[in-house]
Amino acid sequence: MMHVRANLSDWKKLYDSPSPHTCCIPDPWHQKLTDIQKLIILRIIRPDKIVPAVQNFIVSRMGQAYIEPPTFDLAKSYADSNYATPLIFILSPGADPLAVLMKFAAEKGMGGTGLQTISLGQGQGPIAATMIDKAVDEGTWVVLQNCHLATSWLPTLEKICEEVITDPERNKPTFRLWLTSYPSPSFPVSILQNGIKMTNEPPKGLRANLLRSYLNDPISDPVFFDGCNKKEVWKKLLCGLCFFHGVVQERRKFGPLGWNTPYEFNESDLRISVRQLQMFLNDYDEVPLEALVYLTGECNYGGRVTDDQDRRLIMSLLINFYNKNVIDKEKYKFSESGDYYCPQDGQYASYLEYIRSLPLSPHPEVFGLHENADITKDQQETQQLFGGILLTLPRQASGGGRSSQQVIDDLASDILSKVPSNFNLEEVKAKYPVRYEESMNTVLLQELIRFNRLISVIRSSLVNIRKAIKGLVVMSAELEDVFDSMMVGKVPAMWAAKSYPSLKPLGSYVTDLMARLQEFKEWIQGGVPTVFWMSGFYFTQSFLTGTMQNFARRYQIPIDQLGFQFEVMSQETEMPSKPADGVYVKGLFLEGARWCREKLVLNESLPKILYDTLPILWLKPEERSKFIEQVTYSCPAYKTSARRGTLSTTGHSTNFILHIELPSDCPQKHWINRGVAILCQLDD
Repeated sequence: MMHVRANLSDWKKLYDSPSPHTCCIPDPWHQKLTDIQKLIILRIIRPDKIVPAVQNFIVSRMGQAYIEPPTFDLAKSYADSNYATPLIFILSPGADPLAVLMKFAAEKGMGGTGLQTISLGQGQGPIAATMIDKAVDEGTWVVLQNCHLATSWLPTLEKICEEVITDPERNKPTFRLWLTSYPSPSFPVSILQNGIKMTNEPPKGLRANLLRSYLNDPISDPVFFDGCNKKEVWKKLLCGLCFFHGVVQERRKFGPLGWNTPYEFNESDLRISVRQLQMFLNDYDEVPLEALVYLTGECNYGGRVTDDQDRRLIMSLLINFYNKNVIDKEKYKFSESGDYYCPQDGQYASYLEYIRSLPLSPHPEVFGLHENADITKDQQETQQLFGGILLTLPRQASGGGRSSQQVIDDLASDILSKVPSNFNLEEVKAKYPVRYEESMNTVLLQELIRFNRLISVIRSSLVNIRKAIKGLVVMSAELEDVFDSMMVGKVPAMWAAKSYPSLKPLGSYVTDLMARLQEFKEWIQGGVPTVFWMSGFYFTQSFLTGTMQNFARRYQIPIDQLGFQFEVMSQETEMPSKPADGVYVKGLFLEGARWCREKLVLNESLPKILYDTLPILWLKPEERSKFIEQVTYSCPAYKTSARRGTLSTTGHSTNFILHIELPSDCPQKHWINRGVAILCQLDD
């Protein structure tokens, strides 16, 4: 630490470097430290570059072959198999091996009736079993797709693999059983151990994605490529469509900034869209752009989209690639820099040449994202890597250090010392009775009931884990999960089941929980706050409904005619007094953009600053008919950075809260493509 303070400029160079994993650590540490110790230093200073640094470490110790996946070779896998060994495709998003397999089956003389396929799901198990029996007798091939969707039938499949397909007297040498499945904890281990495992990952990078689209059927077919009567329009819109396909697939790697839910867009979506594009251009004199946008965005790709914000995003992205300017302008730019554009009308080979000239690592701008999105993506990859490493951590300590039992006992004791006693609900009811004109009293009581339930579970589990460590009670499966989670710094599932949504590690979660409890304690003792900490609520929607209800009852207006208007204040954390109507809230974070304090509008994020704190926000209930139209971005607000949620029994999403209108001097689609959202809490 002393060396860092004394040589701040040298260390800052390392921090600011675009590729710190290839830079030298300031001397004398570059000479003194081992390679693994240098990785630890990088983990502290620039965690986003850990994955390429680990790859460099592996190459230096073991060789390049250990970081490059082998090419997908179906013939080689088939040659290693026999009738008794299942061939297992481990699926990854965007890759569909069925088309390749059907082509390979035809080459091996198993086309037509020689290859039977079935997609597993409810009620399909017995049909699949009959299909396997028939194929074993006839020596043909069977493909069982999506095994992960038939978890209840997998034990039967395991029995079939152990008894039926291994019978040499009954089986024919030409029989093969092919299985496809996403990684699933319920997939039988014995089938994995005895089978041949293959995976065909989709191409990484926009360039590889575009190249794959152009080299695959039907675009690679010369008759199809030249089969449109509006050749120039066809080739331009085809290029735009392939770019769109690459962008929607590549945005997945940016996590929630890219898509709230990572959808499995694949080659079949592109194939049907390409065929529709040619058909519509051949059948109509005018280019039916509106119909093409609807079919491609709402049906072919949008049919997979389940989240409202993602549906808004996919249409916003598509408009960039399917519009009048793509047709009319020469070299229409798909990105601000101009690196990505629609090439001039030419032969099929000229498009391949253009694609091969594109950058290997695309800049986030082509996806509509800010350059900081790369940092977010890299950090998520680092967290995924370390999450996998933590799963391999042994429970028993070796050597002279403290045992894991001692560590957990001390940790449980420390957390127990911080957890306060339950709130006295009777006292709160007496001080804040249910009143028609003040709905916040009801909100407060409901929140305290939920927090009492949570801290009771935390307290009892910690007391019991300490007893179990000492052998006073039986270590149940639930307590074992608490032990394992605490060992790796995760929030135990038992707590999460009774908790508000949170992605924080255990230490930060406990600190955050104590801050929430303190906030409610101050509310009880000091009265209704002037500024509410919106992030501190367990069920944020009840607080918003309470705010709306107060306004509706005060002015005798039906609540279904009301909505919120928003004003971002100049103050950051405190206000001198409560507003006449509505509430002041704080504790919100902007992701994907920042709030410009001078112009009072949304602005681009500063380099390397991923989140910006939003100043105090005034939620003003008002009749929707009286809303004043302004240029704003309808910004979705979420409880956690995961963004995706499920629809709960209350009719509310478990993550999405509401749209907050923020003033903007850019078109709304700019911020939609940026993935800009408001978060109630960060992950650290």
